[in-house]
Amino acid sequence: MSYKRAIHILPNDLLEMVQEYVDGEFIYIPRKSGNKKEWGSNTSTRIELQQRNMQIYEDYLAGNSLQELSDKCFLSLKSIQRIIREQRNIN
Repeated sequence: MSYKRAIHILPNDLLEMVQEYVDGEFIYIPRKSGNKKEWGSNTSTRIELQQRNMQIYEDYLAGNSLQELSDKCFLSLKSIQRIIREQRNIN
């Protein structure tokens, strides 16, 4: 997230109104609900995690133990169990 200078984007009268509430502080202005982006939409992270989770499930079906998968993927046993449960529900 980059910061923008309010003096460059807000009309003077609106800037003065905002300064009555927040003067010289940083504020976050959230997106409108219709403009929100889904998590991972700007990167390939979501796809990479889906591929990783599918591979974990395939390895589990091939006979790898939960502990082996946990060690291999550097994840907790609970995370491996959750991934397997979610993948089972998808398939």
